[in-house]
Amino acid sequence: MPLAGAVALAVLLGVAAYVIMSRDKACGEGKIALKVVASPDIEPAISKIAAGFNKRPAPADGTCVEVTVAESDPAGVTNSIAGTGATTGKFDGDVWIPDSSLWVAKLRANPKGEGVPAPVGSIARSPVVLAAPKPVVEKLRSAFGEPSWSGLMSAANAATPEGLGRKIRVLPLDPTLNAAGLSALLAGSGVLQASGAGEDQLVGVLRQLSENAVNSPANMFATMAKQSARAPIGIASEQGIWAYNAKSKPGEVVALYPAEGTISLDYPVVVTAKDQAKRQAAQQFAAALTGADAKKIIREFGFRTPDGKGGSAISQANGLNSAAPRVMKIPEAATVVRLSQAWSRLKLGGRLLALLDISGTMALPAVGAPGDRMRLIAQTAIEGLKLFPDKTEIGTWVFSTNLNGKGVDYREAVPVGPVGGKLNGVTRREVISRSLAQIKAKPTGDTGLNDSLAAAYDKMKAEYEADKINTILVFTDGVGNDDPEGGLSNSAILKKLRQEFDETQPISVIIIALGADDAAGRRQMQAIAKATQGQAFFPNNALEIRKVFLEGISRRLCAPNCNGSTQQQ
Repeated sequence: MPLAGAVALAVLLGVAAYVIMSRDKACGEGKIALKVVASPDIEPAISKIAAGFNKRPAPADGTCVEVTVAESDPAGVTNSIAGTGATTGKFDGDVWIPDSSLWVAKLRANPKGEGVPAPVGSIARSPVVLAAPKPVVEKLRSAFGEPSWSGLMSAANAATPEGLGRKIRVLPLDPTLNAAGLSALLAGSGVLQASGAGEDQLVGVLRQLSENAVNSPANMFATMAKQSARAPIGIASEQGIWAYNAKSKPGEVVALYPAEGTISLDYPVVVTAKDQAKRQAAQQFAAALTGADAKKIIREFGFRTPDGKGGSAISQANGLNSAAPRVMKIPEAATVVRLSQAWSRLKLGGRLLALLDISGTMALPAVGAPGDRMRLIAQTAIEGLKLFPDKTEIGTWVFSTNLNGKGVDYREAVPVGPVGGKLNGVTRREVISRSLAQIKAKPTGDTGLNDSLAAAYDKMKAEYEADKINTILVFTDGVGNDDPEGGLSNSAILKKLRQEFDETQPISVIIIALGADDAAGRRQMQAIAKATQGQAFFPNNALEIRKVFLEGISRRLCAPNCNGSTQQQ
C-alpha cells in the first residue's frame, strides 16, 4: 500500500506540473503580474484564494494573470497614500484589501487621497464586538447587565469615576491604528448621541479611553490576561477573537454582542492599478474573490461572508455566536473624520498653569456648598485634577497682593511638570492635592489678578510647547482685579493679551469664577477669556464643577481655532 500511495502521489504531482507548464506555455508573453496588498488578518485567506486563481487554465486570448499577495497594516497604507503619520514607504499595490472601508472614507476625505477609487465590492464581514476572558463573563454581566455600547461608554466615562469604572476595566483599541477601535468609537458615540448626551459626556469618554488605549489586538489580549481587581472588557473583531482562541485554546476569550447592534469590518476591494490591463486583471480577481470556493475559504478563516453567514469557525465552542448581530450603519465620512480628529486632539499633551485666588474675599461663605469660597475652590481643583492623565504637565501659583515681596502678587506653589512625575518621592498629583487641601485665604489680601495673569502669560509664552495644549486656568471668586497699590489696569491687561496672543502658538486663559455676582467683574473676565480664545465659566454651585472641567478639556477639539466664546452657567 505505501508503494501504491507513492505512485499515486507521483502521478498527481506529475499531472499538476504538466498543467502548470501547459498553462505557462499557453500564457506565452501575455502574463500579467498583479500585486494584492491585504490586511494581515485576511491575508492568509486571500493568499489561499490567489493560489487557486493562479492555477486556472489559460484564457482563450492567452493573457494570464499571476497574483501575488502581501500583507500590510491598513493604517500604514492609509498614511503612505495620504502622507500622514509614520509612513512606511510608497504604496505599490494594484489591489488593496483593508479590513474596513473606514480607511477608504478617511483617505477620500483627504486632499492627497481624493483620487483613491471607491471599492468595487466587499468580500467578508467581521462584526466588532466586546471581548472578555471567559472566567469574568458572569462578573461582567452582574455589573454590566446586558452587553451594550451604552454600558461600555458609562464604564469609560471620566465624568463618573464612582460608577461602572470602579468594577470594569475598559481596554479600547487605538482608533488611529485599528479599524475595530474606530468602529467601536463610532458605535458608542452614536449611541451616546442618540441618548441625548452632551459633548461634555463624549469628551469624558474619549479622554478616559485615550488614556487606556492599546495599539494592537495582540496587546489588548495580553493586557486582558493580566490579573486585576476590575473585570477587563476589550474591543475586537469577531475574527480577531477566533484567531486568538485558535492560537491559545477554544473559547478562552468570549465575544459579547452589544444589544444596540454593531458595525462590521467589511474588507472592501479597492483597485488601485493605473494600467488598463492590470485594472482588467484586478476585476477578474475581484470576481474570483466572491465565488463559491472563495466564500468557503473566507469562512474557514473565521470570517463571515458579506451576507452575514459564518462557517463552522463561528461557534459557541470558539467563544462566538453563529447568529449574525444587528447591523449598525457606518456613519458618513465627515463623521468618521470628525471623531478621528477629536481623538487625536484629546491625545495631545497638555501644559497647564493654575492660578488660585487666595485674597481676603475667598474667606466669605461659598454658595451651594459648606465652608468658604477658598475651601470650595480647593476642592474643585482637587476634583478637576483627577480628570487629567499622568502625562499632563500642571503647576500651581497662588495670587493675592504682596505675596512674594512688595508689589509681587503671586507665588509659585508647585512647579509645572507631569502630574504623574515625582517630586521628592511623591507624585506631582499628590503634591498638588496636598497643597490645595492646606491652602488658606489671606485675610488682608486684595486681588492682584492682572499682574499675576500677566506674569503667568509671560512664563507660559517663554516656555511654550508646540506639541501640547498650553493653558492658564484661573480660579477666583469673580470680583476681578482689586489692587489698591496699582499694577496693571483692566484696560492694560486686555491690551497686553490682545497684542500678544498668537494663533500659531495659542495660550488660552480659562477662568472659573465661583460666586461671581459682580456684573463688571464678569464682563472683565469674559473679555480676558475672549482675548485669548479662552472661556469664562460662572458655576453656581459645586455640582457644576466637574462639567466645567470637562468642557474645558473639550476645548482641545477646537484648539487652536476656538471662537473665544464665553459661557455663563
